[in-house]
Amino acid sequence: MMGNLTASALTEEIGERLKQARLNKDLTQSEVAMLAGVARKTVLNAEKGKVQLEIFIALLMALELTEQLDLFLPKQQISPLQLAKLQGKKRQRASKQRRDINEEQTGW
Repeated sequence: MMGNLTASALTEEIGERLKQARLNKDLTQSEVAMLAGVARKTVLNAEKGKVQLEIFIALLMALELTEQLDLFLPKQQISPLQLAKLQGKKRQRASKQRRDINEEQTGW
């Protein structure tokens, strides 16, 4: 479907989809801009695929499309390999040096 598009072409496609979502809700660029707290020109640029991520999210919020983010980029689970790497860094025992310091301070 979109696997063979360049990054530029893909951002333009996402901009077109954003524009169509706005039109489907029968909103003007100015109305979406007001709801998102941005300038109308920012909405225009977003619809061309030229927008910062934070503004893109604000526009999705204004269009009530944030639930689509789970389809767009599902939350990633930690892989078993990554989990094993992280667990390898857990402390296995207390350090002797710290115990020596505690003994000197408390006399135990």
